[in-house]
Amino acid sequence: MNARENILGRIRDAQARAAKGTPADTLTGHLAQHPRGPVPPPPEDLVACFKARAIKLSSDVLETRDRKNVPELLANYLRQKSLPLSGVCWPSLGGLPWHAAGLEMQSRPARNEDLVGVTGAFCAIAETGTLMLLGGARTPATTSLLPETHVAIVDPGRIVATMEDAWGLMREAVGQPPRAVNFISGPSRTADIEQTVTLGAHGPYRVLLIIAPAA
Repeated sequence: MNARENILGRIRDAQARAAKGTPADTLTGHLAQHPRGPVPPPPEDLVACFKARAIKLSSDVLETRDRKNVPELLANYLRQKSLPLSGVCWPSLGGLPWHAAGLEMQSRPARNEDLVGVTGAFCAIAETGTLMLLGGARTPATTSLLPETHVAIVDPGRIVATMEDAWGLMREAVGQPPRAVNFISGPSRTADIEQTVTLGAHGPYRVLLIIAPAA
């Protein structure tokens, strides 16, 4: 028994209760036995609420009813911002007509030199304008963290009302959480230096959200 188990064992003994099951089983049981706390009433229009909150967080927002239009929307955006017409994307997005829109997109994790990264999102949270991304082999976190410009394609059907709803959806869809769950609320920012807000301190300078239904 290692030092950690010794310490936890003494705590359990002090609480007069024995360890039951694995930590994962214990957590699952706890969640099942403890209902969620009170939450505000959901907005009438989740998409509109998400867009408004995201814009307040300095994200740019575009919308289309056809996911095939995403490359053209992105190409126009990059031209307007004088940004490179190339980047990387998640493998699941490699089939979009990037080349027809004049874009060079490679389906691979981002590297330091990549300036544009395109991802999807597991879901989005209307209450806070936040994206929830689950890390994995086909959803590398570097694509949203390393490039100066992060583009996220958001399915309007995956916009939920609250953070609690997002965690509930994740447990229902994938069960055990992945090693990395990232929440993104607009461009990276900090006010550590003289309380002056600076964008891009620890990640992307800009975030573009393209709301488009899944194919």
